[in-house]
Amino acid sequence: MNSTYYDFGTAAERWARAQQFFDAREYVTAAGILEGLVAEVPEQVSTRLLLARAYYHSARLQKAETELRAVLERDPVEQYARLMLGRTLERQGRDGDAGPHLRMAAALAGEFAQTRTDQQADPLGRV
Repeated sequence: MNSTYYDFGTAAERWARAQQFFDAREYVTAAGILEGLVAEVPEQVSTRLLLARAYYHSARLQKAETELRAVLERDPVEQYARLMLGRTLERQGRDGDAGPHLRMAAALAGEFAQTRTDQQADPLGRV
């Protein structure tokens, strides 16, 4: 496919087409369409988030990281972007960098880790 296909139609039509390709697990094609949309409307968080997911699933982890950081720059409490960034960093073998993002994502989702004394009292986590 050439880039003309990626740019064909209105923004809404391209968004729908990108989602269809993403749903069909055609992540590279979805990313090609989404890249143009992000260039047109860089402040649109949902478009960047779907682009980051397409990059992640097509193993373009550096690009996924860049998009996720751009999302978090615009919306620092975007829980899913935090989670995805943590997973992306883990997949790159950067567990130390991933930890803070994964903990923040868990906190934003309302999942608070047990305290160390609770874990020591009952290692199976029973109350």
